Amino acid sequence: MKFTKWQGAGNDFVIVNGFQEKVEDYAKAAVAVCDRHFGVGADGLVFVLPSDKADFRMRIFNSDGSEADMCGNVTRCVARYVYENGLTDKTKIILETLAGPIKPELLMAGDKITGVRVDMGEPGFLRRQVPMTGNSDEEARNIPVEVGGKTYIGTGVSMGNPHFVIFVDDIKEIDLAAEGSKLETHPIFPRKANIEFVQVLSKTELRMRVWERGAGITMACGTGSSATLAAAVMNGKAERKATLHLDGGDLIIEWGTDNHLYMTGPAVEVFRGEYLLKL
Repeated sequence: MKFTKWQGAGNDFVIVNGFQEKVEDYAKAAVAVCDRHFGVGADGLVFVLPSDKADFRMRIFNSDGSEADMCGNVTRCVARYVYENGLTDKTKIILETLAGPIKPELLMAGDKITGVRVDMGEPGFLRRQVPMTGNSDEEARNIPVEVGGKTYIGTGVSMGNPHFVIFVDDIKEIDLAAEGSKLETHPIFPRKANIEFVQVLSKTELRMRVWERGAGITMACGTGSSATLAAAVMNGKAERKATLHLDGGDLIIEWGTDNHLYMTGPAVEVFRGEYLLKL
């Protein structure tokens, strides 16, 4: 199976041209390919496929084999991948995902790509949208969740996938591996959740670390960054445009007047290869 490896702010993915490469079991392949010791190593395995609803269909499988609804960082990578590999000549495309249509745009300076901007869609704050248990029509703001004898206060946000954003005074004091894994699988989240810990540096700068559902600790998360800004604005902690400092780099998130969140950041091809083991 031929592949190309990409990263967006340190969130790394193996991208496969599903028009040419045939894989029987995507979930099983993701576990094998994403293994950082016996495979290529990545946070996810992504297939670019034909679509009758959009320019392309994007299927994203986490390193544990579960299928993700959406991912902002890989959206940027896929947008650049299909353009640079001649699958499209459009700088604005529509990608079909489990979370609905996503619209990335290549930012150009002449014929040079300087970055990728993605329309991440509208955030959802109701418990049924996230989803979270409880009153389905209640806003999921400042909800206490107890794990291991500790109570965390967070805001639930849907970005097509579930997020729980927790604001802390000092992010360095958070044991992300321990706390993230417990929170992800808490019964309050029927579909599990991505967990963001956030330290507010200023109204326009936030420091975020993320535990991703199905992948664990990752260097960055586009939907998580979008959910974080939305939660920060809703709680009076940030302006509608801010820079998020992640383990893998910076993303710029803006909550537009159309109620859509827009993410701008890098997308970099790392290498290409051929996976030789049987899938």
